[in-house]
Amino acid sequence: MEYLKEIINIILIKNQKSPIESISSKMSLTDDIGFDSLDLAELTVHIEAKYGVDIFEKEIIFTVEQIMDLIEN
Repeated sequence: MEYLKEIINIILIKNQKSPIESISSKMSLTDDIGFDSLDLAELTVHIEAKYGVDIFEKEIIFTVEQIMDLIEN
């Protein structure tokens, strides 16, 4: 989950948003982290490059936990 936090913060800082201090599985990508659709697209690119998983291939993803489930399976 630390890698995911690192990628999230890279995206947030790049887009002039405040980085997150900590990450939990129940965090909402939009409500808690503050991602918009462009941030989510960038996150998808990073996750696919690192893990070979398209996180939005089958359904809309809302939480950190859903991403972690896809990466681990």
